[in-house]
Amino acid sequence: MAKLRYFDAKKPADPEPTLPAPGYTEFLRTGRINRDKTHWLAEERRYLTFEEVAERTAIKLRSAGETTHGRLNSFHQSIRFPKLIFHHTLRDTPHLGYCHVTAARTQFAQYEEVSWAFYIANFFARLGQNDNFFEDISLEYSRMYFAVATRPDEDAPKKKLTINRDVRGNGVLFHTHDPQIAIRNVLLLGARNEQLRDIIRQL
Repeated sequence: MAKLRYFDAKKPADPEPTLPAPGYTEFLRTGRINRDKTHWLAEERRYLTFEEVAERTAIKLRSAGETTHGRLNSFHQSIRFPKLIFHHTLRDTPHLGYCHVTAARTQFAQYEEVSWAFYIANFFARLGQNDNFFEDISLEYSRMYFAVATRPDEDAPKKKLTINRDVRGNGVLFHTHDPQIAIRNVLLLGARNEQLRDIIRQL
């Protein structure tokens, strides 16, 4: 795959000016050469480095994470999630990335207690079952929301979490492009009793 190049689109290229009569006619008519910059070629677009693109992506991801975390914690005083916001951009496509929003523990009927983490991504993809977690990345939707079960990675030299694939076969608790469904699912994971879950399900 060809390496992507990014240019700065914040400052759009100036519109093409309507040019006066060609320079040679002006010279024949007035005896002067017009050195106005509008006669020069337009300046080349400034291309961004991968680091600059990753920095811009990080700002957007963190902003989305902050906003979503605020919405989650404003729902009900008995449901509070820790703010654990950090991000990662994809190595060869730094305009794409995902943001960790929060993490907690919950109980399922068939599992005693499950640790989980909630993420937002600025792309949509299938969640794979191997080391390449994102498969078939698509820009059909501008956001993806998902939560995965987690466990300590015993093979890692440093303390690190990994996906607990013993839960539901692939570790995925939910996966959607709809922000309302995502918020409802996270609230269900954080609700402490069935009465509160019933209220959330009716949203």
